[in-house]
Amino acid sequence: MATFLKQGDKAPAFTGKDQHGNKIALSDYKGRKLVLYFYPADDTPGCTTQACNLRDHYALLQQHQLEIIGVSPDSKEMHQHFIKKYNLPFPLIEDPKLSIINKYGVWGEKNLYGHKFTGVHRTTFLINESGRIEKIFLRPKNKAHSEEIIKTL
Repeated sequence: MATFLKQGDKAPAFTGKDQHGNKIALSDYKGRKLVLYFYPADDTPGCTTQACNLRDHYALLQQHQLEIIGVSPDSKEMHQHFIKKYNLPFPLIEDPKLSIINKYGVWGEKNLYGHKFTGVHRTTFLINESGRIEKIFLRPKNKAHSEEIIKTL
């Protein structure tokens, strides 16, 4: 499944709460580039690999004026544990009601080893300074996601 959004679209506005309960809105990033990445769950193998890749290249991403926010259905408490365990330097938004996830069209049927279920499709949106989607990574490479992002700049 692919998101219904396309490169060049205006990124859907959102407001959510980070791991500390602080409100974060897309409008907070106006005038800055934002890497908004959606992932299925904290502390699972693929999600941990992806988050740690972004962590390991965080300084380089910031040199390219990129801000990073992760979004998953997990609670702020789960995010706090995940951030502490892996020393993640960027905020994670809790979205248990799937409001942001659905706005970006990344919730849907998945198939894992023949087992069908619904969940978050790992997807990253690179949003430019004017709030438009510059690039969509439908199946990011967990071990090389930062490199993928930087190559598109």
